Amino acid sequence: MSRLDSMLRRFTAQRDGLNWSADHIAASEGDILDMGLGNGRTYDHLRELFPNRRVWVIDRVLKCHPSCVPPAEDFLQGEAEPMLEKLAASGHKIALAHYDFGFGVKEKDVAEAARLSPLIARVMQPNGLIISGQPLVGLTPIAGPQGIPKDRYHFYHL
Repeated sequence: MSRLDSMLRRFTAQRDGLNWSADHIAASEGDILDMGLGNGRTYDHLRELFPNRRVWVIDRVLKCHPSCVPPAEDFLQGEAEPMLEKLAASGHKIALAHYDFGFGVKEKDVAEAARLSPLIARVMQPNGLIISGQPLVGLTPIAGPQGIPKDRYHFYHL
């Protein structure tokens, strides 16, 4: 499979998973967390899906499209571990988290996701939903929407 086809499959799985999540957390309270702002496409989609919820963003740097800059009070800039600890200490609870951190090296990305999994769990409200491009550990895997190939995207309940 070409890298272009692989990227299209990833983006489609990501969008379909996020759209699916909207129904699954509709009755729950809590904020949204986007881990890995990048260009801001996912953040922009989350703002549309959840216009009445606070959408937190964590990333090392702010390099997104100008239309996707989160409000300063919702952007936690820095390394993931201290930013997740800061969010946990704030008392805010997350109903939906989207994990999309990565270095672009599969082994390194998987190791970081495993290392950060307990910290992600700390910010989640009970029965919170986590959608991730990388496998996480210590969380309960669930079936996501039909049509997403196994291991393309990962879905968890706390």
